[in-house]
Amino acid sequence: MSFSEHPQFEGQAPINTEPDKVPIATELVASPGSSSEMAVAPPAPPVENPVWNGWDVLVVAVLTFVTTLILPFVVAWIGQLTVYPHTGLIDSLQKHATMQLISQTLIDAAWVMLMVVLIEGKYHIPFWSAIRWNWPKGAWKQLLLGAAMLFTLSMLERVLPMPKETPFEKLFERPRDAYLLALMAVTLGPLVEELFFRGFFYPVLARRWGVGWGVFLSALPFALMHLPQYSWSWGVVLVILMVGVVCGVVRATTGSVGASFLVHIGYNGTQMLIAVLWTRGFTHMPKSLLALCG
Repeated sequence: MSFSEHPQFEGQAPINTEPDKVPIATELVASPGSSSEMAVAPPAPPVENPVWNGWDVLVVAVLTFVTTLILPFVVAWIGQLTVYPHTGLIDSLQKHATMQLISQTLIDAAWVMLMVVLIEGKYHIPFWSAIRWNWPKGAWKQLLLGAAMLFTLSMLERVLPMPKETPFEKLFERPRDAYLLALMAVTLGPLVEELFFRGFFYPVLARRWGVGWGVFLSALPFALMHLPQYSWSWGVVLVILMVGVVCGVVRATTGSVGASFLVHIGYNGTQMLIAVLWTRGFTHMPKSLLALCG
């Protein structure tokens, strides 16, 4: 007795046991003249699909914020005990650029470490490949794009309200501190910011709301983060927001955080080069550094 003739299965279609012939619902195609069946295409894959999620991003952001609040005071306390024994804790932070630069370096290192520990510790995948750190071909193109962006946005700064003095400019009061800051501006600074905002944060946003919103929403906190450095000036932050948008577009179109990092370096590097040349090696400082490229 065949399978189809068994009383228990009488009247039922035989089960197809051949794997390559198993019907798939999402591949139904309507026959000519048939109105009862419609073709259903499989859902398109998301533009970004990181293994981490929004909660992971929030955890890293909160821990980084806490680190930002605590580490500067730890550095200032150590500096007070060793280098500046006659300076108060707050004065050590505010008046000595070296303390601020050391604090920022440690904060950036902790920021990256938190991302590495989460991705490799929780999800067990290599950090650099997960974050899409693939070096683009023709790196000079990204560097030139960053430089061109600086000169383009400098024209916008002429019509926006710019602060006369900012806390950021105090870091340039001594040539040694100015050179250290310039070095950070083309290395650790853009590296950490691109890893988080374009490598870690953007993919989660793009998966949920699409590329456009992902680019904008990852650029927004990137810009707001710089508010205290520039006296809470919305004009400066608007310019930085546009820098973040351009870096986000580069990240989205190339699929490479390395590419957005190079654009960021091109922008910061050109700004620092102009500052070095204009001030003769940071020895003749203008009233406002914002005037250098504005």
